[in-house]
Amino acid sequence: MRFARFLVRRLLQAIPVLIGVTLVVFLMIHLVPGDPARTALGQHVSPEALARLQDQWGLNQSLPAQYMEFLERLVTGDLGISLRYGQPAGPLIVERLPVTIWLLVYSAVLTCLIGIPLALLAASRPGAIRDKLVRVLSVAGLGIPSFWLGLILIEYLAVEAQLLPPAGYGDGFLGHIESMFLPSLTIAAAVVPLVVRSLRAEVLRVNASEYVTTARAKGLSEGQIRMRHVLRNAAAPAVTVLAVNMSFLVGGTMVVERIFSLPGVGNLMLQGIIARDFGIVQAVTFVLALIVILVSIFGDLVQALIDPRVEAR
Repeated sequence: MRFARFLVRRLLQAIPVLIGVTLVVFLMIHLVPGDPARTALGQHVSPEALARLQDQWGLNQSLPAQYMEFLERLVTGDLGISLRYGQPAGPLIVERLPVTIWLLVYSAVLTCLIGIPLALLAASRPGAIRDKLVRVLSVAGLGIPSFWLGLILIEYLAVEAQLLPPAGYGDGFLGHIESMFLPSLTIAAAVVPLVVRSLRAEVLRVNASEYVTTARAKGLSEGQIRMRHVLRNAAAPAVTVLAVNMSFLVGGTMVVERIFSLPGVGNLMLQGIIARDFGIVQAVTFVLALIVILVSIFGDLVQALIDPRVEAR
């Protein structure tokens, strides 16, 4: 019951953020210098086509009226029209959304599989060589640009070693696992150092706590102590770090999807920017912002499940 109240409270807190997102997305088209319709169609567009697009976008109305109409369309699932494809933006995004979700989920899984063992390894003997090595690698990982790392992985693991596909989404579940490994690893590499540093610090803090000392005095093995007491109590802050940074990297999927030729919404966003397709840019921006909000809520829920004290905050 308390968890349900926490979920409802968290969803209610997201409503003002969502309203702010709709306002920012709506104003995007009006921040373009000059007439947005003329900017989208070019300077040599006919007056008839220009007037038609201005009427379609409601540019002849007042700004508040345009915003209310924009909200009404969002509520009904209408994300606008793509000028480049000549069709509603919603179906185009829905078609490509599974690729981006695959990429984010796969990246989160790889982050956990790499980051948790490294953090536990470093915290097992503070100040030892392995601890210093993990910390140095974490600092070095923070400075590696995603686009450069993606190109390096393609060059050495895909082209030269031919271990994995250099691009594409793959066919079927196993095909997705294989084809999405390199792009997911590229994104995970930017988050792993932060998770390692956060989890290592929390593990050291929990290891020094009184209840861990009591558990050792009772004769519990180090493995039991690590799983029952240390890891669970240290994981909550690391989950927050992971959720926050995965939300931050949602926008970074555009570059990764472009490098690995993935047909996701990030790649669609870049194509819309290049083609000055404001309908696609607006729609994808709203969807990516919505994903960021949902990832943040999911991270809070996982943290509440790990640490029930979070629900009381």
